[in-house]
Amino acid sequence: MIIRYSLLLVALSSIVAACSSTTPKAAAPVAQASNMPAAATANPKPNDDPTRGNINISLDVRKACGLAEDEAYFAFDSAHVRDQDRKVLRKLADCFVSGQLKGRQMSLVGHADPRGTADYNMALAGRRADNVKQLVVAESMNENKVSTTSRGAMDASGTDEASWAKDRSVDVKLGS
Repeated sequence: MIIRYSLLLVALSSIVAACSSTTPKAAAPVAQASNMPAAATANPKPNDDPTRGNINISLDVRKACGLAEDEAYFAFDSAHVRDQDRKVLRKLADCFVSGQLKGRQMSLVGHADPRGTADYNMALAGRRADNVKQLVVAESMNENKVSTTSRGAMDASGTDEASWAKDRSVDVKLGS
């Protein structure tokens, strides 16, 4: 919640500055993360492919819901879930609403690769988990039955683009 309020405060400050009678000297774009390494934000690598981060649905949830190993993806420095991956999240929500896992808790854990600061990675991983939550709630899942947490880059093990891509994920597990 603190991160959301901080982001809201930054956005509101930008709006107030834009509406004031004096023009700010150097307004930085709100969407660009100031905590990301300059190379990551100024010139993204050409192999930062949005098909390389994913939603990892635990085996017990996949079995109970009859899901294959379908994945939804996150791009580098992104929390956006692709439209075509919503089908898997719809099936997941249906399973928790009226299927074999009806009434059970869903736990979403966001992860990031290690290239940003610790605070930035915690916030980004949290947004990833929150976006997945919003999508399953939009598919009739009870909001109180879905919890989100962020591990940031704490579990990251990548050392290059291929392995960093595996670090950019949201784990879907049965909640307690």
